[in-house]
Amino acid sequence: MGWILFLALVLWLAGGQFGVSRRARGAVVLGAYLCLLALLFALPETHPMRAALGPRAAWLMLGGVAVLVLAYRQGLGALRARAGATEAAATPDTPAPLFSEAELERYARHIVLRELGGPGQKALKEARVLVIGAGGLGSPALLYLAAAGVGRIGVIDADTVSASNLQRQVIHRDADIGLPKVQSAQAALLALNPHIEVRPYQRPFDDSIAAELLAEYDILLDGSDNFETRYLANRVAVAAGKPLVSGALSQWEGQVSIFDPARGAPCYQCLFPKAPAPELAPSCAMAGVLAPLPGVVGAMMAVETVKRITGAGATLTGEMLIYDALWGETRKIALTPRADCPCCGASQKDRS
Repeated sequence: MGWILFLALVLWLAGGQFGVSRRARGAVVLGAYLCLLALLFALPETHPMRAALGPRAAWLMLGGVAVLVLAYRQGLGALRARAGATEAAATPDTPAPLFSEAELERYARHIVLRELGGPGQKALKEARVLVIGAGGLGSPALLYLAAAGVGRIGVIDADTVSASNLQRQVIHRDADIGLPKVQSAQAALLALNPHIEVRPYQRPFDDSIAAELLAEYDILLDGSDNFETRYLANRVAVAAGKPLVSGALSQWEGQVSIFDPARGAPCYQCLFPKAPAPELAPSCAMAGVLAPLPGVVGAMMAVETVKRITGAGATLTGEMLIYDALWGETRKIALTPRADCPCCGASQKDRS
């Protein structure tokens, strides 16, 4: 009997060495055991193989012990599985971390800033900013909003990249000439920060889409270069009760402000009731513009947007910052709402 058990052990271990599964090895051992029992019951008592195989009662007892051990293991495994399922049901799901390790490393300089920290970076990740224009002002603003970690950035522009844009519109490259600006901008932003969402809209920002589009965002950043779009952006922002970060530039001078009547500040039309005559406000194509100036002003717009999202510091809400690049001077002026403003005057009266 002992030599048979030894052979069974060798067979079990050899199968394990060759990668045979426990189930397959168990089936082989069980088959051998059943064959052995068949011989014990089939051979007569006087047969010499009966003596070599060992007593029948011992093999039956060995089989009974094996059955008891297997039954115990199966029952114990079932109890453990049931206990694990109960514990999993009682334990609430652990939420996935908001930031990956790569994002934590990327935004480390923000997180150590006392005025921003983790809560500020979380606010940026959850923010949604719509940028009108991927041109001179939009280019730096978009790049810095993406670098700062704004979770969703929408960019709307109907133009394509031309060679004359590359002197100041730093989001585009020479190889992008002829491409839609929103397509070029999206590629640049995702190459800079793959952890954000960029939504391109290759079309004009007009009445047919403006209000519906802004409903999907928290802040509107206007980098347009014409008064028609600026007045439209102002109207939809006032109607939606959302802040409008506005910038403008010409030649050597730029200006930045946040218009937000919902919080007691004036709107754009409070400051500019009517568009000036074309000769008084010529376009960049007509009057020219210093190459780095859009970068300075657009970066300021991104700064004001980040501060507004995170609540850090004091924003330019109700103020205008004017930068004169030719003489290296800045000045800031206070802006007041106009009760007779055709865009926000009624809301100002209601608030007073």
